[in-house]
Amino acid sequence: MTEALLHLLAITAMLVGSFAAMGAAFRLFSGQLRMDLRARRRARGLDQPPEPVHRPVEQVAADLRRLARELDRVPAGSPAVRRRGFQAAYDDVLTEAAGQLAVPHALAGLPPGPARDVERLRVETALVEAGLVVR
Repeated sequence: MTEALLHLLAITAMLVGSFAAMGAAFRLFSGQLRMDLRARRRARGLDQPPEPVHRPVEQVAADLRRLARELDRVPAGSPAVRRRGFQAAYDDVLTEAAGQLAVPHALAGLPPGPARDVERLRVETALVEAGLVVR
């Protein structure tokens, strides 16, 4: 009787151990274990998250002025795709500048059209008031 009970206990222990090992192997190979260790280190204050890297405001302003010149120089007969491409790049850099200078904007949520053009002009004016030379 005791031998059968010990046998059953050994089988149960092996099953529990194999499930624990499979769980640990899954966490190790999926990267979850590494993420858990980083979270624990961060919670203890040992590992600080990296600071977000922003481009210098001067470089953003220079890109904004360059894209504005390029946009103004698009010839009248050129394909609309070219103009839309410059406009999208200009809007991206304008959004970046607005984010760095804490100017509220809604450029990302507006579809192309008159509403977006008005918002673009509003953001440009707000950036000029914040001290950035846009054009």
